[in-house]
Amino acid sequence: MSALAMDQREGWIWYDGEFVPWGDAKLHILTHGLHYASSVFEGQRSYSGVVFKQREHTERLIQSAKYLDFELPFSADELDRACDEAIARNGLSNSDATYIRPFAWRGSEELGVPARNNKVHVAIAVWDWPSYFSMEEKLKGIRMTMARWRRPAPDTIPCKAKAAGLYMICMLSKHDAMDRGYTEALMLDHRGLVAEATSANIFFHRGGELHTPIADTFLDGITRRTVIDLAKKNGLKVVERRIKPEELSDFDECFLTGTAAEITPVAEIDAVKFAPGRVCKLIVEAYAQEVRPKLAAAQ
Repeated sequence: MSALAMDQREGWIWYDGEFVPWGDAKLHILTHGLHYASSVFEGQRSYSGVVFKQREHTERLIQSAKYLDFELPFSADELDRACDEAIARNGLSNSDATYIRPFAWRGSEELGVPARNNKVHVAIAVWDWPSYFSMEEKLKGIRMTMARWRRPAPDTIPCKAKAAGLYMICMLSKHDAMDRGYTEALMLDHRGLVAEATSANIFFHRGGELHTPIADTFLDGITRRTVIDLAKKNGLKVVERRIKPEELSDFDECFLTGTAAEITPVAEIDAVKFAPGRVCKLIVEAYAQEVRPKLAAAQ
């Protein structure tokens, strides 16, 4: 990713139904979404101009807003078209590394906990954002540590929403991990069971089986569901269950899944070591073929 600040880029952002120059996409400092986290978003990737599982992402954005008690002023069809137009308008139709960030928030009409009279805004930004790691780097695996924060109980947060406020503890956990020399953090849930990384789901392998936590306290990622399907197609049994931290040493491979991270193997979680190998490589390659069918067919 470029070191250029996000607010200093060139290009166009779709903002409430119109395209505005990148630097002109602004909002007021008393926006409700900034003060009270009444904001939802999506992270999507486009491969050669085609957004992977676009409608699933769009429908999740709409549903996330409903969890936060507001309706988007645009239909799924309109949002899909806006994403496609934003990719084209920014000259990224042929890019194999485009990231799309649709998001919605309550505006600045009133400032207080209630926000029923605040206008709902929607914007879509796209930019060139390659995969975090090359294939060689991926198969080395990243280093993780246990997070000091836990995912809250589902009766305390709207855990099925991709809501901005739910990422505060993710940011804190990520910062703490990086300060201690790690790339990522593993978060437990309120029961002390394995949940997810700060912005990605997690899978473990042993004996021809993939084990992954039940998504009952965190977001059931679209990439997570894609990997489950791909694993089954490639002869792996997938077990969704409750995983205790003390079980981690029982597994031989581990990887993360997410739109931004795609498939990222893990080499260690604190003292527990993993050896990214056949299964990690299988899933990395299967996912690459799934999201880049045109490229895979040409090779």
